[in-house]
Amino acid sequence: MNKHFLPLLTAAFLATTAGAFAAGELTYVVNNESAKYDPGTTAETFAAPIIGNTFEGLVRFDADSNIVPALAESWDVSEDGLTYTFHLRDARWSDGKPVTAGDFVYAWKRVLDPATGAMNAAMLYPIVGAEEAYNAKGVGDIDISAPDDRTLTFTLKSRVPYMMQLLTYSTFFPVREDVVTADPEGWTRNPATFIGTGPFRVTQFNQGESVVFEKNPEYYDADAVSLDKLTFRLIPDPATALAAMEAGDVDGIEAVPAPEIPRLSVESDAFMVVPALGTTYAFFNTHQAPLDNLKVREALSMAIDRSEIVEFVLQSADIPALGLVPPGMTVNGEEFTEGRDTFGLADTAEVEQAQALLAEAGYPDGAGFPDTVFVTYSSPPIEKLLEAIQQMWKQNLNIDVKIEASEWQVFYPEVQKVEYQIAQMGWGADYPHPMTFLDNFVTGSPNNLGNWSNPDYDAAVAAAKATGDEAESLAEMRKAEAILMNDHAILPQYHRYNYMMMSPKVTGFWRSALNVPYFRDASITE
Repeated sequence: MNKHFLPLLTAAFLATTAGAFAAGELTYVVNNESAKYDPGTTAETFAAPIIGNTFEGLVRFDADSNIVPALAESWDVSEDGLTYTFHLRDARWSDGKPVTAGDFVYAWKRVLDPATGAMNAAMLYPIVGAEEAYNAKGVGDIDISAPDDRTLTFTLKSRVPYMMQLLTYSTFFPVREDVVTADPEGWTRNPATFIGTGPFRVTQFNQGESVVFEKNPEYYDADAVSLDKLTFRLIPDPATALAAMEAGDVDGIEAVPAPEIPRLSVESDAFMVVPALGTTYAFFNTHQAPLDNLKVREALSMAIDRSEIVEFVLQSADIPALGLVPPGMTVNGEEFTEGRDTFGLADTAEVEQAQALLAEAGYPDGAGFPDTVFVTYSSPPIEKLLEAIQQMWKQNLNIDVKIEASEWQVFYPEVQKVEYQIAQMGWGADYPHPMTFLDNFVTGSPNNLGNWSNPDYDAAVAAAKATGDEAESLAEMRKAEAILMNDHAILPQYHRYNYMMMSPKVTGFWRSALNVPYFRDASITE
């Protein structure tokens, strides 16, 4: 596959399986679940399928990569590109109450209160007063207003070429003040209070098993929604999910076991390869020994064979990752990764250089290397990946690194404490622009799970945002990535593709490169 210029979104391929279908009912397998589904505060990938089908914001992507109206029926942008005015349609929440511009004002200001723990508050920083308010614990004048119930306006500090793409992300979705304040911690886990604006509404949360939806009769375009019932069934093991798919027990699965990819790509019309703007990597905790030593971090990264990981461990068409930002991101008409430095890394292991660096760090041939733990979330493919990396470190550096896996709901809160040494993670784009990756490593970002900090990096990201010249912005973003990578704050592994299956009897389904499966336009044919 061509590693450059990946399409942002892809429509579903039709498939041939023998499943039994009930009219208007569809079952889709997901491989993990989230602790909460708050669109304003979460950044968890596992929450995206639920939020993406129960909420909408001002605008949305369609299956052809176009930004189209959602809760806003039209909008205006001032001549200087700074002031946006959105005109809302006559839309209703899933409990029948009107959606108002005030709901957006509340939701966005809520995100800017650090007490909410919003993971992507920085997305709102382009708005006048937003960053200052966040730093003042949510207090201050923010240029967001609702002149009336159907009009929302905000002003930016400077032009943001990707502002409309930002607005498609869940951080900008509305939430209702009365719902949130009545149960701040539990409203997203209770069908009675999980009130959204999207094409479906939740009827059951069965923890560890499934989430069940029904068509939302209050949705502004309910006539376009064909499915009466949608079930997300939790099956963490891809092999078990595939067995359910081939037995006809489910209609689609979001992940295919790596060893089966060659077979399914030939035998099954249900098999789909979906571009994913994502990078899988590990955080090095630069505040914990021995990872506080740059030479150790660089040695560990140089000692792994990324080509072998992709070809023999993942058995996929994924791309070895030598940097943070994945291919497929263009700025000013230029591919971000074109001509990028490799930061001393290669697709294959650089064993001699890695050994020399480890010796310079004080651990010749691995002697005296302290006990080190690599934590991860429970996932058979990820654990297999880390076992391969573990073996490479043993073979190439003569060091033993212990792997500890736990369920996501346990793993993620623990990682947030930044008490680990190495932690498996990764990032899927929230919007199709390099800043969705670079913002995560700014000092103080909630997604900076290693608490890595570099003032030069922060300055480069700020400069990229401040300039109205896209070429200058691109140069500053590339500079920022180089600072991060030359400090080896992360261990890049691979840039992802998604491998899934969907029955041919399902039409209109599509999955975005941003990892959200959309069922709004899905229907089942007999």
